Amino acid sequence: MSTWGQFDVAHPELATFGASCLCRAPAYLGTVRSDGTPRVRPVTPIIGGGHLFLFMEPTSPKGRDLRERASYSLHNGVPDNAGTGGEFFLSGAAALIEDERMRDLAASAATYSPADRYILFELGVTQAGCHGYGDVALPSPTRWQAPAA
Repeated sequence: MSTWGQFDVAHPELATFGASCLCRAPAYLGTVRSDGTPRVRPVTPIIGGGHLFLFMEPTSPKGRDLRERASYSLHNGVPDNAGTGGEFFLSGAAALIEDERMRDLAASAATYSPADRYILFELGVTQAGCHGYGDVALPSPTRWQAPAA
């Protein structure tokens, strides 16, 4: 598992492409419910200081999924059936963040003002990749896997 910053150092072109895709609202977070079925919800990812963050309501079912099972996948939204702008996807494990310095870092990088009641997760990156459909130049490589621990 790697941080967004480690991924960015390993493959800066892919990370830059991914950041531009994830910043186009909405992105979609996939988690696993307690019964093993998937849950997909729109989210607003935050990239800052070498980290990938998500704020959410403390009662959010997706937050419960991340606290209990940690596994996630994240995919940018695309504006049409042609996949204009390309696709970026990643997966890994989430960690609940309670450190105030990390919360301040995430809040300062956010495009909105997170409510004080929101909880914060950092999304670690295990793998990332992208697809394009002729309208965007794709980075090379188009796939990345975190090194084994």
